[in-house]
Amino acid sequence: MKRFVRKVEVIPSPNIWYHADAYELENHAQDVDGEIWRALAEAVSWRGRSVLDIGCGDGFHLARFAETAASVVGVEPHPPLVRRAERRVAGCENVVVRKGTAQRMPLRDASVDVVHARTAYFFGPGCEPGLSEADRVLKPGGTLVIVDLDARHSPYGDWMREDLPHYDPDKVDEFFAAAGFSCRRVQTRWRFPDRAAMEAVLRIEFSPRVAERAVEETARRNPGLLGPLELPVGYRVLVRGKPTGLVHSSSAGASPRMP
Repeated sequence: MKRFVRKVEVIPSPNIWYHADAYELENHAQDVDGEIWRALAEAVSWRGRSVLDIGCGDGFHLARFAETAASVVGVEPHPPLVRRAERRVAGCENVVVRKGTAQRMPLRDASVDVVHARTAYFFGPGCEPGLSEADRVLKPGGTLVIVDLDARHSPYGDWMREDLPHYDPDKVDEFFAAAGFSCRRVQTRWRFPDRAAMEAVLRIEFSPRVAERAVEETARRNPGLLGPLELPVGYRVLVRGKPTGLVHSSSAGASPRMP
């Protein structure tokens, strides 16, 4: 019998896939001043529009979009996270969660106004199939927004580069610029309620050796504090609009398909 081997399309996320509870702590700690949301709102409006969140994880950001969007679809490849996301948004009538990958999304052509991907492993070269798929589901005039960590920003970026020696920030920036994205660098503040939460989060984000360094340096930044600990973390907000002249199919203007 001939055997067919399908190329792997999903790289397991080392943090939220295996440490969902610790990642919940991280979600609450991130960007406590709302700087990313402000940058997003300045880049694109989702009020009264349709939004797709690629790699939505356990759905942490879906309800925020749903406050003003007409409809929100979260797409996530990992079944346990799909179930967590469904439970999280159970009370939101304008939100659905579907299993799918960035390369194969369960939506019609030209069916959403805004595509959002946050720290969903868009590391530049190699993510071309996901970018192409995002363009497919975007309506003409729609917007793709990618929020990713800024490896140039200390100290978090220093720890990232130590763990990812082959990651080249220059090449990543060049890739997205050549692909037509604008880039806005945003400095945020993470705030952990206590040292235990800080350690739990940093230990799922880095290798054991680098995590020890990250924990020690974060503790030094917050000397003598028994309560909240803070950490500056930089992001890149990458934005690309889809020209109004590009129409992929006759389904333009349709609502997202819910299989």
